[in-house]
Amino acid sequence: MKIKIAPSILSADFSVMGEAIKMVEAAGADLIHCDVMDGSFVEPITFGGQMVKNIRPLTKLPLDCHLMIEHPKTQVKFFAEAGADIITVHYKACKKISDTYLRETLELIKSYGVKCGAVVNPDVPVENIFDVFPICDMVLLMSVYPGYGGQKFIPEVLDKVKKARAYAIKIGRPDMDIEIDGGVTEENAEIIRAAGANVLVAGSAVFRSPDPAKTIKALKS
Repeated sequence: MKIKIAPSILSADFSVMGEAIKMVEAAGADLIHCDVMDGSFVEPITFGGQMVKNIRPLTKLPLDCHLMIEHPKTQVKFFAEAGADIITVHYKACKKISDTYLRETLELIKSYGVKCGAVVNPDVPVENIFDVFPICDMVLLMSVYPGYGGQKFIPEVLDKVKKARAYAIKIGRPDMDIEIDGGVTEENAEIIRAAGANVLVAGSAVFRSPDPAKTIKALKS
């Protein structure tokens, strides 16, 4: 299974975002991870669909838009039309609205021809999203609590990664993308890959590296 590295632009210098994206693409990144925060579901506010629209022409890499927001269904259209290639939404945000809101949102994302994914925080059992695995292109497991970059990896999440991969295999989706986000470093990448994650979000590890290409290569292998 191909290992993919998705540098999070949350850790980039927003004043030179275009250059930062071109740099990680040249360094061997596979996706660009866009952390969208609304100041409600999580405390910080980052950016919205306009940022995605502005960076879309700057890279051929898929834009992996992670919506850490309340009422994500209301924003799907904006990100789809801005050029997102995959949109992931949080189980916890959707569950607060209704038991069917997550599935409805994922189906809405797919209706725009965009890939979709469900996200669980470290304190949410991955089993809670097993019912939507069949329609997901990706499952994202948070290995820190969402909101701030630079946090330390929570190792207990590795068991959830194993469960997610095992369930994907069980339902006939052995190559399903399982993404892990938070505290990913060169030191823990091997155990993350061994647990079954094949998409690694890395913010600080890549953007603060003196040699991003070397770091991305190390995260992959």
